[in-house]
Amino acid sequence: MTEDDPTDEISQIEDRIERLAEIAERCRKYILASKIAIGGGGALLLITILGLFGAGVTAALGSIALVLGGIVSLGSNVSTLRQTDDAISAAEARRAALIGTIDLRVVADAPMKLM
Repeated sequence: MTEDDPTDEISQIEDRIERLAEIAERCRKYILASKIAIGGGGALLLITILGLFGAGVTAALGSIALVLGGIVSLGSNVSTLRQTDDAISAAEARRAALIGTIDLRVVADAPMKLM
């Protein structure tokens, strides 16, 4: 390997892409949980407002907190996911550029020997 050989850097970029992909997947899970919290909090608030199941003020406050917490978590994770996707795209572009600099050689097809 020479100093100009980009294989080490390509390997490091691929490791970074893998780590970023894990972060993105985690963000997607939190986004789903946030949406569930918002929906559940909204449903509980509706039940409380309609007076079903004898839910009281505590349930109403809890449902409002659940909705607000879900909104905050959703916004935070959507932002992080966008940044992570941008970082993945940049890393993939850099990796493609490095792969393009490698002097690849074509291996000719050798005739098959019959036994």
